[in-house]
Amino acid sequence: MASGSKPNHDYHILEPSPWPLVGSVGALVMAVGAVALMRWNKGDVLMVAGTDIGGWGIFAVGLAIVLGTMAGWWADTVKESLHGDHTPIVKLHLRYGMILFIASEVMFFVAWFWAYFDVALFPDELRFPLRVEETGGMWPPVSIETFDPWHLPLFNTMILLLSGTTVTWAHHALLENDKEGLRLGLLCTVALGALFSLVQIFEYTHAAFAFDGNIYGATFFMATGFHGFHVFVGTIFLAICLWRASKNHFTPQRHFGFEAAAWYWHFVDVVWLFLFLAIYVWGAGTIAH
Repeated sequence: MASGSKPNHDYHILEPSPWPLVGSVGALVMAVGAVALMRWNKGDVLMVAGTDIGGWGIFAVGLAIVLGTMAGWWADTVKESLHGDHTPIVKLHLRYGMILFIASEVMFFVAWFWAYFDVALFPDELRFPLRVEETGGMWPPVSIETFDPWHLPLFNTMILLLSGTTVTWAHHALLENDKEGLRLGLLCTVALGALFSLVQIFEYTHAAFAFDGNIYGATFFMATGFHGFHVFVGTIFLAICLWRASKNHFTPQRHFGFEAAAWYWHFVDVVWLFLFLAIYVWGAGTIAH
């Protein structure tokens, strides 16, 4: 193809990129580092070439590589969008990719709900004597003091529902080319996301049960904790969209980056509603006993 000529197809041919290789190496280093970190926490060692690699070091290096890959790769994607490389067919495939990613996230949370309901619905399952011993044959277990669902959990539910409203406001403002409304809606959503995380941290520090040592704490913190992590990631996602909005990266015709963030945020909202009803309300004991 001659230099400067336009392609005669609807696809974007990517330039050679280092990020797939760099990201793979980072993921491998982080995985090995995670194993070394877990063994170190147990007081064990992990010897590689005669050297103990236990501790945070290897994991931190791998995490830094992965985060750098994410930043660099997405920065390249933003540049492609601003250069007009995202044709209608490319935009369609980006949407397919985000839909599949959210579908995988749905199945991720299905696993935690499955674990929770398996023990909550059958706390007296005689095939698992350890379960009966831990739960006392009832759910929540007799030794567990659960959270009042109509206190902080309800407050956090209202925060997330309100944030879903503000991100929708920002989306409609963008479609109307209202840049001020877009920025204000995103700013409110980011602030509400940060507030949710702070309230959840406060709630965790006042929990009457721990993560380890009981099956209730394990299922509770894994399900709500991973959701909290998703809220944290989504808040960063929207904060980057806010920065991009201040740089006028989005137009009513070109804004998939924001659209993907909004989809992700609504997914986080819906998952929380199920968590609130299943773990905080139903699992508080009014129905489960």
